[in-house]
Amino acid sequence: MTDCEKRDLVFGIKRAAPIVLGYVPVGFALGVLAANAGLTPLQAGMMSLLVYAGSAQFIAVSMLSAAASYPAIIATTFLVNLRHLLFSASLSPYFKEISRKLIPFISFFITDESFAVSITDLRERNLSYTYLLGLYVTSYLSWVLSTVMGAAFGNLIPDTKALGFDFALPGMFMALLCMQIKDMKAAFAAVLAGTLSVLFLYVLPGSWNVILASIITAMIGVLMEK
Repeated sequence: MTDCEKRDLVFGIKRAAPIVLGYVPVGFALGVLAANAGLTPLQAGMMSLLVYAGSAQFIAVSMLSAAASYPAIIATTFLVNLRHLLFSASLSPYFKEISRKLIPFISFFITDESFAVSITDLRERNLSYTYLLGLYVTSYLSWVLSTVMGAAFGNLIPDTKALGFDFALPGMFMALLCMQIKDMKAAFAAVLAGTLSVLFLYVLPGSWNVILASIITAMIGVLMEK
């Protein structure tokens, strides 16, 4: 590993700090819910290891509590995570210099939060693959560990909502959004996407509101740029 790659790795780890601060309480809360649904700390940890999608995991745990069928859980998780196709498409131009063997491995760790941080940094400077590894893997480990801790020790906390755990994820999203709003066009896109998402929430089933709002806003953004 070259000195430049080492610097990028350290930079990626540092940039993961705000994500970790958001993941720890939310992951802990997920672990508590998983334990209440009958999952052991090992099972909750394996879910985070293999799925690694916060919103999908919360939905899956809720469906497990309601005794939903496995096909229904899998289908719902798939629909909720369709937005990751948009993330991958946005990041693909920055993966041209990365070995094709590493791309599937790195892509597994892309989440809403890590995408927001990485796309901001990659637009501003040239960074190697080690930056992505530092950012993504650090965030991933914090999520897995916090989930296991929540499942193992969550019964010691009678009410996680009283500690504000339920606000940690929305608060982190708002902070990440503010990082990317640097002009009026970006502010307009953020407001438009949020408004459309809320409107579609009441007329579309499932999680299509987020995907459709993102696609429409992206199309309008391209037209504005041209």
